[in-house]
Amino acid sequence: MNLTVYLAGQIHDNWREEVKKLAEEKKLPLTFVSPQTNHDRSDDIGEAILGKQPGNFYRDDAASSVNNFRTQVLMQKSDLVIALFGEEYKQWNTAMDASTAIALGKPTIIIRPEKLIHPLKELSNKANITVESVEQALDVIAYIYE
Repeated sequence: MNLTVYLAGQIHDNWREEVKKLAEEKKLPLTFVSPQTNHDRSDDIGEAILGKQPGNFYRDDAASSVNNFRTQVLMQKSDLVIALFGEEYKQWNTAMDASTAIALGKPTIIIRPEKLIHPLKELSNKANITVESVEQALDVIAYIYE
């Protein structure tokens, strides 16, 4: 049984590649989808499709509409969601995606460092499970196949 996993989280480093590599090493039959990880493409997509916008607010609004559409389609098609909260980057999109996944009833794994226990306590309480590492998240998924 192949599962599709939506990888929610910041797009500024290669954490998704780490997830994919570990899943491959564990021989887990997973397909991964995610937000647009090309930051420039994500920022420019509204104008690329809808044309030049009259200011930064409208430019961001247009891009957000297209990105939210993409996220909704991919998340609804996913079997489960991994939302990674890292230590370095702002996590607003991760929180939004995790909340959306939970509201959709998607099985959700949150990965967060110990220092984020308090600020993420309500979100962690709503998720199916909260772990501290990518390895732990994949061990949870591996358990499905036992």
